[in-house]
Amino acid sequence: MTDKMILDVSGLKKSFGKVEALKDVNLQLHGGEVLGFIGPNGAGKSTTIRVILGLIKESGGSATVFDEDAWKDSVKIHKDLAYVPGDVYLWPNLTGGQTIDMMLHMSGQKHTAKTDQLISEFKLDTSKKNRTYSKGNRQKVALIAAFSTDVDLYIFDEPTSGLDPLNELIFQQRVAELKAHGKSVLLSSHILSEVEKMCDTISIIREGKVIETGSLESMQHLTRNVVAITTASPMDGLDKAKGIHQLNFKNDQHTIAEFTVDSDEIGAVMDLLTQSTIVQLKTTPPTLEDLFLRYYHSDESQKVGE
Repeated sequence: MTDKMILDVSGLKKSFGKVEALKDVNLQLHGGEVLGFIGPNGAGKSTTIRVILGLIKESGGSATVFDEDAWKDSVKIHKDLAYVPGDVYLWPNLTGGQTIDMMLHMSGQKHTAKTDQLISEFKLDTSKKNRTYSKGNRQKVALIAAFSTDVDLYIFDEPTSGLDPLNELIFQQRVAELKAHGKSVLLSSHILSEVEKMCDTISIIREGKVIETGSLESMQHLTRNVVAITTASPMDGLDKAKGIHQLNFKNDQHTIAEFTVDSDEIGAVMDLLTQSTIVQLKTTPPTLEDLFLRYYHSDESQKVGE
C-alpha cells in the first residue's frame, strides 16, 4: 500500500426526493489497497458506488477518484477504472467471447494471452450466446473482461454472486495478484469470509452512514474472543471478573469452562486463570462476522447484502 490517494469520499450525501439514501459516507482508498465495503440491504453501498462511478450526482459532500471529481470528470476517470456489478446484463445475441472483446475494446484494451488464461481458469464456454448463460456465467464474462484490463482502480459490487466456490477462489487469487501489482480495489460483498481474506481495510455502512472503518486487527478490540479452558483447580472469581460473558462451567468442580471475553480484558483474565493452573487452553479470535453481528444483532430484519 502507498500514500497515493486513489479514492476519497467525504461527507457524502444523496437524497432521492425526501428519502436520504446516503447521510454521511466517508471512504478512502490508497494505492495497492483492497477496501472492503459491507453493510445490510438498503444500507447505501450500491448508491455510494454509483456516485463514485459518476452515474448519479451527490446531494452533498464530495467524491473524487484520482483527485478528479467523480461527477464532472467521470469520462476521464473511467479510462483508468474497471467495474463489475452484482448482476451483469449482456447483449443477448452476442457470444461470451464477442462480449469480452467488445468490453475490452470499449475500455481501450485488447484481448491478450492473459484474457485466454482467464477464460481457461473460469472455464467459460465463450462460443455460447449470452442469452443462454446462467447468472454465474454472466458474472464470469464481466470478471474476465475486468481482470484482463490494466487500470489502477477496480470496483467490484457483489462480484461473486452466482459463482461456485472454485470460481470464488479464482476471484480471490486474482484480486491478490492485482494488489501485488500495486492496483487498488473497492470490494462490496455480502460474503464476510471473502472480505476478511482479501481486504486490508474494512468500512461498515448502516442506514447511509459509515459507522466503522479500519483493519480487522484494529477492530477486534470491539468484540470478544471465545475461550475454552481446563484448569487443575477451581476457577474461583471467574464469574465476577470484568469482561467475562456467557460463562458456562462444564463440570461441578468448576475446572472446565467456556466463555467469551472482551479483547481488551484478556490480559487480566489470563492472570486470574493462571492462579488455578491452566491445563488446557483454546482461544478463538473474533472474526469479521462477530464484529458485523455486534452492529446488527438488534435489527434481525436486516440482512447482509447490497
